[in-house]
Amino acid sequence: MMHKFPTINFIGNKEKIAKWIVDYFPADAKTLLDAFSGGSSVSYQAKMKGLQVFSNDILKINYLLATSFIENNKEKLSYKDTEIIFAGTPKEGFMFNHYAEVFYFPKECKELDLYRENIELLSSPYKKAIAFAMLRRAMIRKMPYSRFNLSWQNIVDLRNETLSYQKYKRARAYHNQSFKSLFLESWHEYNETVFDNGQANKAYNQDIFELLPTIQADIIYLDPPYTGTMNNYFEFYGMIDEYIVGEKLQPFQNNFIEKKNSIELFDRLFSTLGNYKYWFLSYNNGAYPTKENLFELLAKYGTNVKIVEKPHIYKITGKENKNENIEYLFMAENPLFVSKQPTPQRLSFMNYHRQEVFEKKFAKS
Repeated sequence: MMHKFPTINFIGNKEKIAKWIVDYFPADAKTLLDAFSGGSSVSYQAKMKGLQVFSNDILKINYLLATSFIENNKEKLSYKDTEIIFAGTPKEGFMFNHYAEVFYFPKECKELDLYRENIELLSSPYKKAIAFAMLRRAMIRKMPYSRFNLSWQNIVDLRNETLSYQKYKRARAYHNQSFKSLFLESWHEYNETVFDNGQANKAYNQDIFELLPTIQADIIYLDPPYTGTMNNYFEFYGMIDEYIVGEKLQPFQNNFIEKKNSIELFDRLFSTLGNYKYWFLSYNNGAYPTKENLFELLAKYGTNVKIVEKPHIYKITGKENKNENIEYLFMAENPLFVSKQPTPQRLSFMNYHRQEVFEKKFAKS
């Protein structure tokens, strides 16, 4: 059976080019760390290819996406589970107290507070993760532009179907569907996303610099926020993390947002990839650092650095307003990679490249 990645509405998601990326992964690779997994489209494509996948993201909701259809190999959400989630009377809780008439109407916030409490009644962590993933989808569908950085007045105007049609020729009636109806629309699709690839896949929710030394994999795939572009993921989705944990949160560190320290962050990142044999990095032509900057930084620590390019359209609003970019995929090899059980051939390869790197550094001095 051919499995299909679910509809998640995640800004920056690589769903349209995930296969293009994964097709470049070396044939001898068996394991992957997707270090900035986001919506998990690359992790999912790698899982379909049969790799053991370690998927990480600092946003808790992205971690739960990966838990539900990367780490989870078999559990699905039953209709009885959905009855548990939607049972009871809406109540005043975190969402009502903090986000009524900020992102949703008061009645909708009360509903979300009830559903959050009921999700804890589900029988397993995987069922809870799927429920959060599906509820996230419903919350995003009700939010104009699929992100939580709009003013309340703008949200009210865009959810007004008459005004929306007059201005954009689109009524956007789905913004006014109930959370329950939107949730149930995704139920079959999200359940069908779950499959077993025969591997012990794992999801993580850590700062990248804390995680890197603790995992060893054949491939590391890096897809950090594109500095200088529309990339503030905490601003876009941090509210969902707050909803999950029931408290206000501070933006996370090491976010790759600000130009002033981006080169320093990338240098630090590339210098800590010793546990990974093959390095892959996604970036694009509208971001900073430049392609040349990143090539130079990768070559500082890796060998056989290559770049392939692909036009990629990012849909902004409506059907006509689109921005075409060039997507870069950087590839490099780690000359000092040491597997847990090195073969004589691999040791010979490493010794050769250690000498090669030493000679290059000596020649520059």
